[in-house]
Amino acid sequence: MANLSYERGPSEPRLLETTIGANLAATAAMHAQRDALVDVVAGRRWNYAELLVAVRRLATGLVRAGIGVGDRVGVWAPNRWEWALVQYATAEIGAILVSLNPAYRARELEYALTQSGVAMVIAARRFKDADYAALLDEAAPRCPELRDVVLLDGDRWEELAGAEADPVALAQIAATLDRRDPVNIQYTSGTTGYPKAATLSHRNILNNGYLVGELLEYTERDRICIPVPFYHCFGMVMGNLAATSHGACMVIPAPGFDAAATLRAVQAERCTSLYGVPTMFIAELALPEFDDYDLGSLRTGIMAGSPCPVEVMRKVIERMHMPGVSICYGMTETSPVSTQTRSDDPVARRVGTVGRAGPHLEVKVVDPAGGRTVPRGVAGEFCTRGYSVMAGYWNDPERTAEVIDADGWMHTGDLAVMDECGYVQITGRIKDLIVRGGENISPREIEEFLHTHPDIVDAHVVGVPDARYGEEVMAVVMLRDASPALTLEDLREFCAGRIAHFKVPRYLRIVDEFPMTVTGKVRKTEMRAQAIEYLRDQD
Repeated sequence: MANLSYERGPSEPRLLETTIGANLAATAAMHAQRDALVDVVAGRRWNYAELLVAVRRLATGLVRAGIGVGDRVGVWAPNRWEWALVQYATAEIGAILVSLNPAYRARELEYALTQSGVAMVIAARRFKDADYAALLDEAAPRCPELRDVVLLDGDRWEELAGAEADPVALAQIAATLDRRDPVNIQYTSGTTGYPKAATLSHRNILNNGYLVGELLEYTERDRICIPVPFYHCFGMVMGNLAATSHGACMVIPAPGFDAAATLRAVQAERCTSLYGVPTMFIAELALPEFDDYDLGSLRTGIMAGSPCPVEVMRKVIERMHMPGVSICYGMTETSPVSTQTRSDDPVARRVGTVGRAGPHLEVKVVDPAGGRTVPRGVAGEFCTRGYSVMAGYWNDPERTAEVIDADGWMHTGDLAVMDECGYVQITGRIKDLIVRGGENISPREIEEFLHTHPDIVDAHVVGVPDARYGEEVMAVVMLRDASPALTLEDLREFCAGRIAHFKVPRYLRIVDEFPMTVTGKVRKTEMRAQAIEYLRDQD
């Protein structure tokens, strides 16, 4: 298959055939006194011995609260030390962590809690303008399997986290667990309605974090600054699990992204690695006081989540002292990373591609219509197979079968080109998905919400180019006869507090008709082209 778009990644290093809990215990035994977790804003830090004790105390508290193997535990909070403890404590007892987006509002929260059957939610009281406690009061009565709501900083949290660890009970539970057991549910937007619940196992995410870290040449001496959100695989897998599988330190610079706080944390904690989506690096480089920060400890990091502009990558390498920075590509359903650039790759490939297949993974580019592998240099759909592919969508075999074929290949819906050396470029998307600053946004979900507006008779949502976020959301709507004029401000006010802020349309276009096919389907590609032309005319 030398002339076809197929590559198999290296077979070394060997996969970790264990659970997350067992891996953390092994790391703690080997690196007991090394820093494991630092929350800069909270002013708290743990070495590995202390982290393992804290995790096992919380794990015992969860067991005593009735959480058993396979039960779903939601965590709804920004990046803070408690999030990391919940991640490892649930894995310790075989519960399934359900990662909830901090930007959710009641409608989205209720859907996720109900669809995954969450038994307990551990949540911050509030974050920014969101009153989580009030939103949970609103949503919880409509979530039939939810039986326990725990607010951080409250007495109930203190009771759970302060339990005396029961090593005998935890060992008995651990003996029943398997590396292929589900350990995490991540909600990811698709093109058809509500988010899909990607179900990931210990083997999926532990190995993805470990192998991404191996390609970054992590050791116990590394300190990883993680400003990307924990509720994404970027934070909890490429960040946390990459760290704990190597004895490295997780550094939380702030609850939410703050460019200055991130660089302060790098400087104060002497971080060796920094993560971010391109917009984060752009914001950091744009700080007026950028040159005042000592970033000399940095050597590597990851830029991912959306297309990485070449010039931004060059500036990160040169001005942020990150010669080893890597571009990663993947999706939640693949734990997430499928391809990655290496530190010894030529600069042109490091800034112009998303790298090559990761260890123990296969990748190929196929004709979307016929499924045949295309020749190198020809565009097609990117597919991947291996340890990283999810078990499936939670309680949704039909949608699982739509993306994972009978041979185990995950069909990503992304258009790609593979060159003669196996490097991949992502050139577009088959799916009608908007990627805004690393957030995957389902147009259908927003469209369904816009249909609840009393003056809108029909609505479609498209992504349009944006210099800062990569893409922005535009609503293209038809109004009911005799409806008053609808302004963008009116629409944004209608959306505010009812859908996540990143889903609120940045632009509005009112039309009398949509471009249609002869069979009556909306031509989204043509609609997007018209939207771009419309915005150009407005300038």
